[in-house]
Amino acid sequence: MSVAYLAVLLFSLAGMVILDYRLSLFFRADPVRASVVTLTGLVFFTAWDLMGISLGIFSRGDTQYMTGLLVAPELPVEELFFLGFLSYLTMNVYQLMDRRLRTGTFLPADASTEGNAVS
Repeated sequence: MSVAYLAVLLFSLAGMVILDYRLSLFFRADPVRASVVTLTGLVFFTAWDLMGISLGIFSRGDTQYMTGLLVAPELPVEELFFLGFLSYLTMNVYQLMDRRLRTGTFLPADASTEGNAVS
């Protein structure tokens, strides 16, 4: 049993939170809407996974990097963290690209461009 994969997922999720906070992308911009969208994505993709598992399309591979904890048969706990991360990443990228196309910058409207190399 190892927590390596879960640790990488949590580290990546922390990066998404920092990006969101710094650029006011998703949760910082509208926490209620972001929660609903993320939860909807998590439920949808979990149902998708469970359907794939029941049809024999998806299965859990054995690896030394996962905890071995299962939420359901063939559904490791890491999958839920991955699906949450995937939903969050998708919405952060969507918000970032939408802002860039609308305003020409990655920075939020209230951010100062002075000394900032993000744009």
